[in-house]
Amino acid sequence: MTAQTTIPVVVNGAYGKMGREVIKAVAQADDMTLVGAIDKNPELLGQDIGEAIGAQPLEVPIMNDLEATLVAAQSEGLAVMVDFTHPDSVYESVRTAIAYGVRPVVGTTGLSNDQIRDLAEFADKASIGCLIVPNFSIGVVLMQQAAQQAAQYFDHVEIIELHHNQKADAPSGTAVQTAQMLAEAQKTFNAPLVKETETMPGARGGTTPEGINIHSVRLPGLIAHQEILFGSPGQLYTLRHDTSDRASFMPGVLLCIRRVMALKSLIYGLDKVL
Repeated sequence: MTAQTTIPVVVNGAYGKMGREVIKAVAQADDMTLVGAIDKNPELLGQDIGEAIGAQPLEVPIMNDLEATLVAAQSEGLAVMVDFTHPDSVYESVRTAIAYGVRPVVGTTGLSNDQIRDLAEFADKASIGCLIVPNFSIGVVLMQQAAQQAAQYFDHVEIIELHHNQKADAPSGTAVQTAQMLAEAQKTFNAPLVKETETMPGARGGTTPEGINIHSVRLPGLIAHQEILFGSPGQLYTLRHDTSDRASFMPGVLLCIRRVMALKSLIYGLDKVL
């Protein structure tokens, strides 16, 4: 048997905004081979995914049968499924990929903590690597690391995340992950100085158990943006990351496709594999 020379990749959600970028990036990577493109749009079935997204033909038809595509990918060698679909379907898709021995790289957000724990246990039992990454941007990782440092010195912090109005979940997975990282400071934030009254429910956003408020904005014209605001008497420290093109996520996606091949369990967050 000859050694595997490239990584077979299936893209689930291939015609979505992120899926199209992943298709282009994988097609251009010398160490990867696109072997499957899954999308639920019935008008696209059977079309060459390369032509469908306005690129060169890739000889990979768009399919809607995930299991059959995973079986075919597995026959090509140790394969990876990149998932950019919908919070309602991502759990089942990832569990199915693990069951078929295909390593998931998951950019879809909206998985609950219970679902992530279940997938982690399933991946452990199967000894299959899985990466769940709320944000594939290197800049976001640097922002979160800076926020962790600031959390040692500031007792008041709020998070504002801004996304396009087709994003299905709120708050964003990046904002949730950021709050979890801040919580590692092991203290309570935003001790109230007055009794607050919301005259409009939700005006103060959602609040984590550690007291961190998260505010979500959804507007056309946005892609993915986040601010972390730290306050103390006489000063405001603001960390912000802006995405102007989804291509900025692709180096992180390709890195995760390569890194998940060596994993035997589920890892959460890009920072864990950099």
